[in-house]
Amino acid sequence: MWITWKLLKQKVNNLMSRTNQLVLVRHGESEFNLKNLFCGWHDAPLSAGGLEEARILAAANLNEANMVFDKVYCSKLCRSRTTVEAILSEMQCSFLPIVSDWRLNERHYGNLTGINKRVLANQYGEEQVQFWRRNYDGLPPPINESNIYYYQIANNPAFLDVPPNEFPLTESMRMCVDRVAPIWLEIKKEVLMGTRILLVVHGTVARALIKHIEGFSEEQIEKVNIPNSVPIVYEFNMKSGQLVGDVKYLGDSQYIDKMKKKVAAIGD
Repeated sequence: MWITWKLLKQKVNNLMSRTNQLVLVRHGESEFNLKNLFCGWHDAPLSAGGLEEARILAAANLNEANMVFDKVYCSKLCRSRTTVEAILSEMQCSFLPIVSDWRLNERHYGNLTGINKRVLANQYGEEQVQFWRRNYDGLPPPINESNIYYYQIANNPAFLDVPPNEFPLTESMRMCVDRVAPIWLEIKKEVLMGTRILLVVHGTVARALIKHIEGFSEEQIEKVNIPNSVPIVYEFNMKSGQLVGDVKYLGDSQYIDKMKKKVAAIGD
């Protein structure tokens, strides 16, 4: 009887200690990243270097860590989808289902879209530009018809499923955090049911998700910087939903630190 109870208790403990992983990746360098332009909802493609990053950084590090996935989530923007396709090709699992959801689109940078960050800083000052970029409630001026990307964004067929009353003209970090909250709950539910998910998104959306995942304060998340194509691995207790152990950034730590500093800076 004692042995039976001991085995039963062990089985219960094993069930309660079961874990599952989620991997978060920011897309490879885009053409707008390369030119140091605000991008947001403009559908900029990956640069040649960005495509290479997806293969030799993201995919290679995921393969080295023996990561396996059942499903992939990305945004409606091609830089996110192309990164997914490159990663899955290198991992020889292009058959995986891919869900593209507009709620995972990058933060909308309003009328800053298409403007060089350094040029903007020279005009308005670095403090103002960093306020737009990093302050939790920093809200860029809304995009209008004078912006050369206005109609490309408004008429992008990839955004047809965006409800008209939810189509942004600009967004703060707070608004982005609120936008991703419902889809994060959907994804987390799948993770806790055992689905192994790869999530390929954008810089500010990755930060918004990290705020939900790690429970960061508004002040803490303002200081988080996410390099392109560096996988971030989270492990969850499937019973409690709590994080288990430390968050893992896959790749060379010196390179990752260098790229975090580059992301934080306004650039040239």
